[in-house]
This record gives sequence, C-alpha cells and structure tokens, in this order.
Amino acid sequence: MKTINTIGLFLCLLMVSCNSEQTLQKYFVENSDGKDFIALDISPTILNVDKAKLSADQNAALESFDKMNVLAFKLNDSNKAQFEIERAKVDAILKDAKYQQLMKFSSGKEGASVSYVGSDEHIDEFVLYANRKENGFAVIRVLGKDMNPTTIMTMLQVIQKSNIDLEQLKPLQQLVR
Repeated sequence: MKTINTIGLFLCLLMVSCNSEQTLQKYFVENSDGKDFIALDISPTILNVDKAKLSADQNAALESFDKMNVLAFKLNDSNKAQFEIERAKVDAILKDAKYQQLMKFSSGKEGASVSYVGSDEHIDEFVLYANRKENGFAVIRVLGKDMNPTTIMTMLQVIQKSNIDLEQLKPLQQLVR
C-alpha cells in the first residue's frame, strides 16, 4: 500500500512539474538570450530621484515598484517569419484570464496594450506590450508590491521629477535604429 501511495505521489508531482502552460515569465526566460531579442532588467535606481523632495504618496509609490523586465524583438529582413511566430506567442500568453486588459490601441501595422496581474487594489504586475510591423515588438513587465492604478499615476509624477539614468537603457537603442 505504501508503494502505491509513493508511486501515486510521484506521478502527481511529475504531472505538476511538466505543466507546459506558457507564462510571460517563462517566455522572458526562454528568449532573453535569443539572437533576435534584446533583454533588459531595470531597477528603481534608474529614476535617480531625491526621495527627500518627494511627497509621502510619491515615496510609497516608489517603494511599491520592484523592477521592470523588458524583452524586445528586433525585426529585420531575415527574421520576418520568426517575428510573426513570436508575436503570436505573446498574443496567446496575454489572452490568458490572469492578464486583465486595461486598454488596447491598434492601427493596422502597430498596436499596444496595457494589462495587469492581480486584483484592482493589489496589482503585482503591469504588462505593457507594443508591436510595430516595421520595428518589432516589446513587452515590459513592471513588477511591484500592492500596486494599484493610483500608484501607477503617482509613479508617473515621480518619473517626471526623475533624472533617468539613460545608461541602463542603452541596449534598447538597437531596437529604434
């Protein structure tokens, strides 16, 4: 009996560990070293702000922000088919119910969306996705603790007051060339 229980437990663990469900995090990990991708992790230090000059709400918003992960696919003449495949993969991932779409913009050759993971008042992740048929696409994950729409609006005020360290963004220059 003990052997049957052990085998049953092993099979359950095997099935759980073999879950092939694609997530945005897995997609980032799988493609961060790809030849057509540019991957970048951005810490809050990029903002270069004087916390003493921020309001309490602005400091709280800054504290809720952990990091940003950027994954961009740079389109060129030799990878157009791969671009369509990768874009379809990201579209499929973002259709999962866990990604709640806030807004979407689209016009023929380009589009963008903003989604989030979590509840309205306890957002763990914002996802910005933009694609353009001439350049490629970019997915930005904004990770934090207990973020909400008000926190994001407050973060925009902090960004306006910041002295952004452009050196951290240098790898993205390849995408806009």
